[in-house]
Amino acid sequence: DILRGEWGFKGAIVSDYDAIEQLVYLHHVAANNSDAAIRALHAGVDADLPDGEAYKTLTAAVDAGKVSQKQIDDAVRRVLTMKFDARLFDHPYYDAAAAEAVTENADAQAVALKAAREVPVLLKNDGTLPLSRGIKTLAVIGPNAAPVRLGGYYGTPNHSVSILDGIRAKAGNTVKIVTAEGVKITENDDWWADKVTLASPAENEKLIKQAVDVARGADAVVLVIGGNAQTSREAWGPDHWPHPPGAGHPGDRDSLKLVGQQQALADALFALGKPVVVVLINGRPLAVVDVATHANALIEGWYMGQAGGTAMADILFGDVDPSGHLPVTIPRSVGQLPIFYDQKPSAHRDYLFSSTEPLFPFGYGLSYTSFDVGAPRLSSASIATDGTVDVSVDVRNTGKRAGADVVQLYIRDEVSSVTRPVKELKGFERVMLAPGESRTVHFKLGPQALGFWNEQMKRVVEPGLFDIMSGDNSVDLKTAKLTVQ
Repeated sequence: DILRGEWGFKGAIVSDYDAIEQLVYLHHVAANNSDAAIRALHAGVDADLPDGEAYKTLTAAVDAGKVSQKQIDDAVRRVLTMKFDARLFDHPYYDAAAAEAVTENADAQAVALKAAREVPVLLKNDGTLPLSRGIKTLAVIGPNAAPVRLGGYYGTPNHSVSILDGIRAKAGNTVKIVTAEGVKITENDDWWADKVTLASPAENEKLIKQAVDVARGADAVVLVIGGNAQTSREAWGPDHWPHPPGAGHPGDRDSLKLVGQQQALADALFALGKPVVVVLINGRPLAVVDVATHANALIEGWYMGQAGGTAMADILFGDVDPSGHLPVTIPRSVGQLPIFYDQKPSAHRDYLFSSTEPLFPFGYGLSYTSFDVGAPRLSSASIATDGTVDVSVDVRNTGKRAGADVVQLYIRDEVSSVTRPVKELKGFERVMLAPGESRTVHFKLGPQALGFWNEQMKRVVEPGLFDIMSGDNSVDLKTAKLTVQ
């Protein structure tokens, strides 16, 4: 009713992987695949993915009068229309040679490097970064230094660069690079393995000692930690119920702390009293309070792709200015979840013995230069409920080197008939500026930005005051007032 009726969706609807069959063996709302297929088709599902095991029974269901021929025709028509729209019947086969020619060619590799340079987020820096070219010996340590972490569901690039190799290439003969694994996170990095086993603590104790010995003779340390494909992955299964603990393919965790003995490795390196730059490579935000406290610099690298090592070396040595800003909120502990910037006013009551403030807020990101984001200027102090207002925000590079900032625009409806978030992101723009350069960023706000669903589930813009806020993260904001009347 909603998808087809209210929204007017004309396209095909498909099931998730094995979902129709799971009506039988997991949810127990159908006795067999035939019952499940009939129920799914009546619900409007056009295709049974991935293998169609349930929908194979639909011929018999039509013969038995449980499903109409029209329902089958409608489902087939929607799937065929999707394929016709994609021109699959005009060009049913791809040109393998043409695909190979453009796969990882020079242009593609350049895009991969550009993307990798813009992914990392600098979260802390006491001046240690960028690394001085005067460093004689640099220790590159950690379980994510030598491997190329690409996450789950990835292909295997023909060319990929680890962070260790990227640093070695960047340093050349000017800086001596020493390295150690430090710890193993899990026994292996097989994303498909159902069972995940942490690495041996005894072996890790030896690896930590080796890493400390290596780092002791270095001038500074780059510690590359985080996660691997086994610690951040999709969960699925089991294919039956009841099921024993650990059955299926678990992927969720009840903690956001560093997995295994990575914290012990970090503590041992911090104890040396040398500058330590921590690079996180991971697929989910990690609650790294101790690391953030003791590291001289902290970079969230996420998964940077095949050119990640080259890009990270560019950032560490200052050839590229870090410009990423957080698209999520990083919590202090799993107990803060759910945590996000646009919470309702009643959320995030204070904790005993802790804080409800995030470790790093949504939209946050540092640079090797500095920026000043001005207060928003409105083209009009008031608009009608169906009107629009132009918002101008000045941003200036107040530092000594070129860099990019992300100007962000938020709103808050001061009084509304239903509870509204304390702030909502309504626009952002990445701006590259030379030292001393200024630019004005323009946004437009109208009914789409100012409206919400009221108690009658009608999309409305209500008269009243709105806070219009600008900044380069979701916390440090300057405000102007807009009246809607």
